[in-house]
Amino acid sequence: MAKKKSKELVKVEPTKAISPFEEMERWFDDFFKRPFSLLRPSWFPRIGFPEIEEVTPTVDVFEEGDDVVIKAELPGMGKDDIDVKVTDDLITISGEKKKEEKVEKKNYYRMERSYGSFTRSLRLPTEVHTEKATAKFKDGVLEVRIPKTEEAKKKEKKVLIE
Repeated sequence: MAKKKSKELVKVEPTKAISPFEEMERWFDDFFKRPFSLLRPSWFPRIGFPEIEEVTPTVDVFEEGDDVVIKAELPGMGKDDIDVKVTDDLITISGEKKKEEKVEKKNYYRMERSYGSFTRSLRLPTEVHTEKATAKFKDGVLEVRIPKTEEAKKKEKKVLIE
């Protein structure tokens, strides 16, 4: 009888190493979202309560030309459900993802979609003109563009590599 060869369907490799600070930030986020999650054994399945679970959008912050760009994934939300506030060095995105329908059936096999309110505050990497901030919301992605100040542009220096 021929020996069967096993094949991997998907091989997942991390795209970048996580710094100790990012790991610690993730622990703090997990603790404040689910304070008793650290008390359960790691092999024990996580029991979610979608009715009260916090929705946390994933966010990218980068510079593009003379702008600082913030992109946040907010699937299932409308632009009227989102609030954006910018200060000199901080952007805060908050909102609420509302439950679409109330299902009275008890035959759930899996319930992973989460609903609730969120607030996400991020430090801006450079000085910006807060009064010139613009935001667009399309296909579940919020994009905020904030122009950098002239002083911030001047502080940028190209370093020659020897």
